[in-house]
Amino acid sequence: MEKDGVLTAEVVTSCLSNLGSFGTGLQHYYQYLSVPGYNLSDVSILCNYVHVQKLELPHNKIKDLSCVSHMPYLIILDASHNELSDFFGFQPPKNLKEVNFSHNHMTKMKDLSAFSSLCKLELDYNSFSEISGLEQCCSLTHLSLAYNKISKISGLDKLPLIDLCLRGNQLERIEGLENLRSLQVLDLSLNRITSLSGLHNLHLLGSINLENNLISEIKECTHIHDLFLLRDLNLQGNPVQEQPDYRLSIIFLLQHLTRLDQEKVTAKEKVSSVNRYDPPLDVVAATDHMTHLVYQLMQPQVLYDSSTLPSIDSPYPMLVLTGPQACGKRELAHKLCHEFSEYFAYGACHTTRGPYFGEEGGSDYHFVSEEDFQNLIHMGKFIQTMQYGGHRYGLTRDAIEDVASEGLACCVHMELEGVLSLKNSYFEPRYILLIPTQAEQYSRHLRSRGLYTRTQIDTAVARIELYANTNRQRPGFFDNVIPCDDQVEAYQTLRQVVKEYLGLEEQAEGDHNTRASPDHTSTASGHLPEERPASAPSSRSGSDSKSRSAPALDPSDPSYRNYWTKLQAQLSRQKSPAELASIRRREQLVREAIVGKSPGAYSQLFKSSAQTASQNQDPGPHLYEDSSSSDESRTSSALSVPSSAGAFSEAVAPGRGLDLGSGPAVEPLDISALGHTLETLKEQVESGQTPDAPRPDTDQLSAVMTPSSGRPGSNAKPILPPIPFGRKTPVPPSPAPSASPNPPV
Repeated sequence: MEKDGVLTAEVVTSCLSNLGSFGTGLQHYYQYLSVPGYNLSDVSILCNYVHVQKLELPHNKIKDLSCVSHMPYLIILDASHNELSDFFGFQPPKNLKEVNFSHNHMTKMKDLSAFSSLCKLELDYNSFSEISGLEQCCSLTHLSLAYNKISKISGLDKLPLIDLCLRGNQLERIEGLENLRSLQVLDLSLNRITSLSGLHNLHLLGSINLENNLISEIKECTHIHDLFLLRDLNLQGNPVQEQPDYRLSIIFLLQHLTRLDQEKVTAKEKVSSVNRYDPPLDVVAATDHMTHLVYQLMQPQVLYDSSTLPSIDSPYPMLVLTGPQACGKRELAHKLCHEFSEYFAYGACHTTRGPYFGEEGGSDYHFVSEEDFQNLIHMGKFIQTMQYGGHRYGLTRDAIEDVASEGLACCVHMELEGVLSLKNSYFEPRYILLIPTQAEQYSRHLRSRGLYTRTQIDTAVARIELYANTNRQRPGFFDNVIPCDDQVEAYQTLRQVVKEYLGLEEQAEGDHNTRASPDHTSTASGHLPEERPASAPSSRSGSDSKSRSAPALDPSDPSYRNYWTKLQAQLSRQKSPAELASIRRREQLVREAIVGKSPGAYSQLFKSSAQTASQNQDPGPHLYEDSSSSDESRTSSALSVPSSAGAFSEAVAPGRGLDLGSGPAVEPLDISALGHTLETLKEQVESGQTPDAPRPDTDQLSAVMTPSSGRPGSNAKPILPPIPFGRKTPVPPSPAPSASPNPPV
């Protein structure tokens, strides 16, 4: 045998295994025959072994397998590593399922339609240049043609292939696989493939091996982006690996991957990829906020004493209108600021886009270049930025400060991304959502403007659902939601909401008098005088003044909410060191006026203030003991009134919060304390003491300035406090805007 390479019966007998029996059970036979590595060239003796089901003849020198024609029950045939050149040179056994002809000398495939049961075929390391003859193999699920000379994929249409290996061929494109809908494993490594196009229809693919090809662009992965069952992708040895952030980019494009380049994809990598290339709006806002904060800290620090009130208990009042693109928020903001010019002014943002028709630089936006915008970021000017539609938008601190320095609240408008960014800052605006409810009407409105492309319109319409979901999934994110399909109705609703925020009362139709608030005084001025029961006498002693408290209000009263809004705003302020210093300076001037150093101007000033204050306060009998006293005495009496009403009227009893359910009592300032102080000053002057000497009653006065224990609205929705002082710079009168015409959108 070793000399001639002829298989003998003795060798066959020693290599048989797996004894089986016929159906009758009276006769037996061996099912498996394995003769590997015997240098066999002649196996014709196998014609007598007709009952063999598994035949293994690897690593021999066999050139002829015609003996297989006499094995009708053969199921598995392994003839790899031989010298076969004839492709299936035998009659087809009807049950043959698996064939391995790897490492032979075959050059051409022939028709295998007679092998109807064939399900696995391995033809690696041959010399095939074309795939053919497999069209009728309706059971073929595994095909391997690795390391051949195939340059084009063909002849595989409609085969039920599950596993296809074309490793080590000469393929340059992926083609001919469109109809392999059952394919799950694909090996195209060691080829010359430059693109992944041609795989988009293979929705059952779970593993793709493209190692050592010529793929150079990350965007090629978009062709397999919709293959949601893809779990394993190997791109090792491709030029694409030299791209920056290659791994995170691939993981982001194919977020369902569990293995990339034979390494496990971790949850941390998936989160990092999303945060880098398509971060959630919250992440973008937080990142922008950190950027602006760092750049602000790098600049010389500036104290903004207008838009930052002296205490954290008194947030600067702002109003933010938000909504989808071109929903009318800019026009409504301008109209609101025009009507409520004593309370609001428009805050113009910066943008890198060009002006639309009708927009004015400095009024609607500050239009700047991308370079200038970036410079403003590096200068720490912005408190909020966002990117939308390929352009950048930002709100500077100076824009808010310019409005605040006028004693007004800032009204701005922005997209949702800007709202998320602004919520990271220390500003606490009121956020009002303006949202279209009719998508088709909104789409027609965008088209009618002639400013947007079809893609921009579709994007804007799709964002309606984004705003709706945000409002639905985050209760309290917006303070109010107003439909804006009709601009006139939207403004009327917005106007009413703003009046409620400000604590203003609506005027009755045809009546020019402002309705009385729960305290029986006009609320248009924004001041909250001391509360007095209806049956209270007009004059009380100092001890009675200390014990007075606000009367209980009926929660069913429609003015109840406005009353508490004003009350919270008035009682929440604290006195900063600067304000305390100012108060002391005014007290010094009072002392100078008492001793006659400068009685003229201050006497007139405080007399005027005293007349205003006396309408809302009962000074008590101890301030006016002698109505026929001299002018100096009257001046001294008048001086004590504005000091209490102007400087200390907003004090709150120590330790008391603003729990609406418990009905807090407002403890007014003890005016008698100031009167006693003035009397003490008089005595000091008469006795020759200097006015600048320390006064024992100073501690008593400062004790009433104890701040409230909690911030109004800290456990509830934020309240937009009324603007306490109004516009500092007078504006020329203008006719009241009409609510009936529809403003431009």
